[in-house]
Amino acid sequence: MLNIKKINSNDKFFSEILQKHIFQRKINSSDIKSSVKEIIYEVKENGDNALVSFSKKFDNYIVKNAKDLEVSKEKFLAAIDEILPEELAALKFAKKRIEEFAIHQKTESWNYNSEGIKLGERVTPIDKVGIYVPGGSAAYPSSVLMNSIPAKVAGVNEIIMVVPSPNGEINNLVLAAAYLGGVDRIFRIGGAHAVAALAYGTETIPKVDMIVGPGNQYVAEAKKELYGEVGIDNFAGPSEILIIADSKANISWLAADLFSQAEHDKLSQSILISPDINIINKVEEFMSKKLSTLERKDIIESSLNNFGLFINSVDINEAIEISNNIAPEHLQLSIENSENYLDKIKNAGAIFLGEYTPEVFGDYCAGANHVLPTASTAKFSSPLGVYDFQKRSNIIQCSEESSKILAKHSKIIANAEGLFAHKESAMLRETEDKDNEK
Repeated sequence: MLNIKKINSNDKFFSEILQKHIFQRKINSSDIKSSVKEIIYEVKENGDNALVSFSKKFDNYIVKNAKDLEVSKEKFLAAIDEILPEELAALKFAKKRIEEFAIHQKTESWNYNSEGIKLGERVTPIDKVGIYVPGGSAAYPSSVLMNSIPAKVAGVNEIIMVVPSPNGEINNLVLAAAYLGGVDRIFRIGGAHAVAALAYGTETIPKVDMIVGPGNQYVAEAKKELYGEVGIDNFAGPSEILIIADSKANISWLAADLFSQAEHDKLSQSILISPDINIINKVEEFMSKKLSTLERKDIIESSLNNFGLFINSVDINEAIEISNNIAPEHLQLSIENSENYLDKIKNAGAIFLGEYTPEVFGDYCAGANHVLPTASTAKFSSPLGVYDFQKRSNIIQCSEESSKILAKHSKIIANAEGLFAHKESAMLRETEDKDNEK
């Protein structure tokens, strides 16, 4: 039975009620943090031996040697023939779309000259990247493509993939996606120990420079703990969607889009905002009738009853203001002339314009990346993209004359900061010939 929380923007304590409801998904992670630290320590100290032990404990996969955790490259290729032709066609279509989008994100090195000073940025790819792909009870070939393809477009030299593999089994769709996405090596291992292995390196698993990809709360905590040892993409949390609908929105489509997000996880969040209370009531009624027919009914029901939300706003503009405050991972505008409201949107991981653009297209094959900021972090962070796999070095080159210009001003600022060795370094360029050493 559905019992989705319903609030009105005119309620006296609306803001307080909204914030409390939105942030109740945040879990007290003190116990998780302690467990993750222990796992990381074990991997750092004992390397492959720790991986063999954790593989047995968490994945029920018994190996004598950590080298047995690796999947052969031949198995990648063989998986192409093991999946259905229509599945392969869909993966190839998604790859093409994601690749096209990623190419537009690629940044090139640049420079310019100003008063005899050459300035610029040298853009180079990260050398070695680890991608974490969720596994276990479900398979996520889309996550393989979304993480690997931007890395390849950026020019990453080597991609190492880890994936949880109960009993050592990996879904053929995941392996096929890895082959199409250009993954170089795959290891049957997941959880915090997989993240630690990528961060520190073991005898079998190479150390990487950056780790990307979503995972459970243990994976997220491990990424937080190891940030600095390696780069990371973000601290991805449970998925979320916010839909803004007008009075002409399709009721069954809205219900389906809210259901599709709720089925991810019991911690997922689905929110509908509309100035039309009749739309909200009709969606609620439709969803209540439809729920019993859904395959992932229990997960959906838990997600919607605990974290789902219907908000009756004054108008569409206020709905957008509320959305900007929430900063959702996915924002879907099921309203007429939705593109006219785009400039008003400040905070969202991905924006889906119009009823013919459901969030599900973004998950799979529209082309834009589905690794997005969650839990209001869209206020300050961005989707995964090629730019995450590129690093920049500033380039500065002075002539003899331009060196004197910079020295004149640098020595004054250095003196004001009390950094007198800095001052002397600048003054030498202003007053002495390079061959006149003192």
